Amino acid sequence: MTQIDDATMQALEAAAYRRLRDHLRNRTDVQNIDLMNLAGFCRNCLSRWMAEAAEAQGVALGKEEAKTLVYGMPYDAWKALHQAEASEAQKAAFTEAFKTHG
Repeated sequence: MTQIDDATMQALEAAAYRRLRDHLRNRTDVQNIDLMNLAGFCRNCLSRWMAEAAEAQGVALGKEEAKTLVYGMPYDAWKALHQAEASEAQKAAFTEAFKTHG
């Protein structure tokens, strides 16, 4: 494997994260519950991980601020524009998936 120094690796990881974030911002048709059911994480998880990383670095970043960074707008605005009510099948899949992983 190619040897990559820590600073370059961190820059590559940050670029990959930004690309994922932007991809999820553009794919508003993909609901968070679908992400959770298929991959075990969603946009809210990303925002929580960002807030946790900030806290570990001594940076004050609230939960809602982190969501705004991930969603590209306040979470409530994103929900109003893009979030559909979860179907019974989606809810059942979520319950089943997180019964053992939750």
